[in-house]
Amino acid sequence: MTWHKICAATSPRRQRAARNLVMGSSLVVIFFALLSFTLLAFGEDEAGAKNPGLVLNYYRESCPQAEEVIREQVKLLYKRHKNTAFSWLRNIFHDCAVQSCDASLLLDSTRRSLSEKEADRSFGMRNFRYLETIKEAVERECPGVVSCADILVLSARDGIVAVGGPYIPLKTGRRDGRKSRADLLEEYLPDHNESISSVLDKFNALGIDTPGVVALLGSHSVGRTHCVKLVHRLYPEVDPDLNPDHVPHMLKKCYDPIPDPKAVQYVRNDRGTPMKLDNNYYRNILDNKGLLQVDHQLAYDKRTRPFVKKMAKNQEYFFKEFSQAITILSENNPLTGDKGEIRKRCNVANKHH
Repeated sequence: MTWHKICAATSPRRQRAARNLVMGSSLVVIFFALLSFTLLAFGEDEAGAKNPGLVLNYYRESCPQAEEVIREQVKLLYKRHKNTAFSWLRNIFHDCAVQSCDASLLLDSTRRSLSEKEADRSFGMRNFRYLETIKEAVERECPGVVSCADILVLSARDGIVAVGGPYIPLKTGRRDGRKSRADLLEEYLPDHNESISSVLDKFNALGIDTPGVVALLGSHSVGRTHCVKLVHRLYPEVDPDLNPDHVPHMLKKCYDPIPDPKAVQYVRNDRGTPMKLDNNYYRNILDNKGLLQVDHQLAYDKRTRPFVKKMAKNQEYFFKEFSQAITILSENNPLTGDKGEIRKRCNVANKHH
């Protein structure tokens, strides 16, 4: 019955009662609609607590200057130590691809467990102490608020810009894990000697499609590769897939078939623009100048070659796919809400009594 029919058929007293009934029903409907919207927007964790998840500018209220502090620290460190930008970029791969983007990579080894950063698969990774420098700067601004996981992700975002890459708006709100996953690295992280099928499978499991994988490997455009990773392509015989014009330079840098892992024996990934994230990498690998076996496979496998050729011609397309892949990687199974913790120091979990 409509409200007008109720008014016509009843006394003023009954009209007031009916009005209250209708208004009460409406309020109930509105309440449950708002409740449903809240649950959809924020979700709940396993204990039923509201969990806002990842959002852009998560610290706008709790630490408004957090992202600016991180950005300025990244710029300052890059000015003093150019290779920090490559470290920030590599960190996001090694942390976020292994089960969760929770800064487990940054934890030190303990008497009971080996840390991820000291495992064989993390060979060549460095500059972790500078992440502590960033953390200390953020702690001075807002003690106990910003997670190491978010610092790791935002330093990668700003490191990418430092080497000429695109600015990627990345969400924040991660919390820090309490244990290392060194025993899982082989399962989750692709190796430079693995088949391209294995590399694709591991990234596809994270939701990153084939053009995204091709774009992520474009990170090999910057930095350098230790001779330990290259000598199998030079000794005892030179890999016939290598461009013969590129081999003398590689042999000059990697003059020892059994290089000392601690020695400074490296080859620049891209001799043309070694400090710039650009699409020159794709032109190099199409010209058989890729250093790693995976670089060569990427250029010639029928599943990836079309995207390599497209990125070699179009840097804007490379940046678009790269940005999307980094975003997906950064949002891999984060700890949010009441899960995890905010570490006081990035290299050790907090002590709980």
